[in-house]
Amino acid sequence: RILENRNKISEVVCMVQKEVAERISAGPGSKTYGILSVLLQAYFTIEFLFKVSPAVFYPRPKVNSAVIRLSRNEVSQLACNENLFVQIVKTCFNQRRKTIKNSIRKISGDITIESDLIHKRPEQLSVDQFVELTRITGIRM
Repeated sequence: RILENRNKISEVVCMVQKEVAERISAGPGSKTYGILSVLLQAYFTIEFLFKVSPAVFYPRPKVNSAVIRLSRNEVSQLACNENLFVQIVKTCFNQRRKTIKNSIRKISGDITIESDLIHKRPEQLSVDQFVELTRITGIRM
């Protein structure tokens, strides 16, 4: 819901499972960097604030928690088709061991793209590079 209502939200501070917080705040090159990381970081600046021990809860949960802050960045609209951006990010990370070229073949057919980006794996691309990839694919939805 945060993404759907991003233009109405300036900041979110929330406590989530520690692994989810790490996934949301992960950067390119990290094993935990994924769909959630890219989609949220496209519109928010993410800060991992602190861990919360299970010992502070009653009853004690079996998972660790963490508090994160999502602050709305200056991006009101991506410089690409946003629906296609989401589709490309999800498609690439659902096949994260494949190169981008092989992942997006499913949605782009045998489109020829002249870019070094297509020879990388999804966890190597920043949000801006995913935006660029979306722009250069030329796929129309």
